[in-house]
Amino acid sequence: MLEDKQIHFEKACENTAFQSLHVNTQTFLKEKALAYHFSFSQIQQFIVMAIDMQMWGEDITAVWVEKESKKEAFSALQKAYEALKTNLKCYPPVPMDFEKETFKIEELEKEHLGLGSCPVASPKTRCCNLMTLDAVESCGFDCSYCSIQSFYKNNTITFDKSFAEKLERLELEPSKTYHIGTGQSSDSLMWGNRSGVLEALFAFARKHPNVILELKSKSDNIAYLLENEVPKNVICTWSLNPQVIIENEEKRASSLEKRIQSARALADKGVLVGFHFHPIVLFEGWKEAYTEIANELTKRFTCKEVALISMGTLTFIKPVLKKIRLRAQSSKILQMPLVDASGKYSYPLSLKEEMFSTLYQAFKPWRNEIFFYLCMEDESLWQKVFGHEFENNEAFEEAMLGAYMKKIKGAL
Repeated sequence: MLEDKQIHFEKACENTAFQSLHVNTQTFLKEKALAYHFSFSQIQQFIVMAIDMQMWGEDITAVWVEKESKKEAFSALQKAYEALKTNLKCYPPVPMDFEKETFKIEELEKEHLGLGSCPVASPKTRCCNLMTLDAVESCGFDCSYCSIQSFYKNNTITFDKSFAEKLERLELEPSKTYHIGTGQSSDSLMWGNRSGVLEALFAFARKHPNVILELKSKSDNIAYLLENEVPKNVICTWSLNPQVIIENEEKRASSLEKRIQSARALADKGVLVGFHFHPIVLFEGWKEAYTEIANELTKRFTCKEVALISMGTLTFIKPVLKKIRLRAQSSKILQMPLVDASGKYSYPLSLKEEMFSTLYQAFKPWRNEIFFYLCMEDESLWQKVFGHEFENNEAFEEAMLGAYMKKIKGAL
């Protein structure tokens, strides 16, 4: 009988993050699962709760309560777990430790140019129809929440040996306006001009004035841009978060101040810049922290220098959730209420409305001069946050392209 229970337990642990748990937690979990005769599903849920709490710096044994029945014991554990998820997370004074990943950089002859539609586009959310260009595959910043970790394997950063040649051969319709971004498969600036990537992108932008080329980054590596002429149809954008989030969840990336300083340096050179508040993360003091960033930007930049402000939240697909739990790094990123969001997992809409509205209000001086938008969010939020909405993705895209081109022409 005991042998059957153990086989049942081992089967339930297959393809889970059980081995990522501390040994004492594995022992505790197994003892309780066998003692209470937990079902296959309950054991797997138990593992998820245990690994999440371990990442958050919480001890599952401290919240465990002995009960008479399996149902009561499991229900009590779920209640304690949900309480931790729904309460605003609080980061420790000293940033959480993390195990540094090692990355291998390689140059390969890729068969095709990595140009396509936004990989996270969804018909159930409002999308700007951005085209993505994979100048580099995979990212060295290794942010705790990033979906890139589920797209590429083996911690390898890949450069295409013939990227410049492929880009040069690309044919575009001269009468059509294109919005192409390079910050989806890797950070746009962290590698500088390695393998001639930025040089090739700038040549492409000069050749195609009907292209709006967006370089999205969390890096302060702007040396190549300062030393060379940047085409006017290139927009450099930075993803911004409060420093406490950067220190704990974006540990390898540049600090908030360095990102803002980099944007300021390029704006001084006449380069259009923009800012992405994506993902906005809820934590104790989030309203004050994000409002402070908005106030800082409105003091240090003019409307003419900034093309866009975008907002978005943490949104996970199942493979990313699985990868985060398998890695089991110290992180509070999953300490949040996760609800279904068009087949993905994110904050409830009510919280999203509060997050976006808070930040949008902080940008009141800029609201009529800069293009604000929600990135891959439910269309119902637009009216509530901005007081207007787009009928469809095409209308959204048209408005965005028009606003960006107006800023670009103003910079000429």
